[in-house]
Amino acid sequence: MSDDTFRRVVILRHAKSEWSDGDDHERPLADRGRKDAPATGRWLAGSGITPDLALCSTAARCRETWGLVAPELPQRPRTVYDERLYEASTGELIAVLNEVSDEVRDLVLIGHNPGTHALADALAGEAEGDLLARMNRSGFPTSALAVLTFDGSWRGVEHGVGTLVAFWAPHA
Repeated sequence: MSDDTFRRVVILRHAKSEWSDGDDHERPLADRGRKDAPATGRWLAGSGITPDLALCSTAARCRETWGLVAPELPQRPRTVYDERLYEASTGELIAVLNEVSDEVRDLVLIGHNPGTHALADALAGEAEGDLLARMNRSGFPTSALAVLTFDGSWRGVEHGVGTLVAFWAPHA
């Protein structure tokens, strides 16, 4: 990979949320989620990845997750709350990534399952060691993240373009 086109995407599933009979979009985090999200932020900070941009679902549980992850980072990236990330399919998530400016090197996307897991799996044309098997066995639990690298423009993001270089979850 050349330095001028090396990119990373961190795909983060929101932290554990409360279940309710109310509006799904407005479900808050559960106590465990409020504990796990900062741990995810500390892992991300310790990885040396400094996102330039965060794309976050507008759902309350994603906004709250990001609100607990971001303060753990050395520098808070520009954040865009995008309603298209709520209940998005793999194709819809890839379309959002294709719109990202090439000025962005490292990006974090905060969303929902099954979309986050499906996106990480779809982009991973390669994986280091047993990371892909571990990710798929885990089912991509709440507060989990996958880090994928690729070479080229965000417009070129498509199935199989990336290498899965990290997978982490607080309870996996």
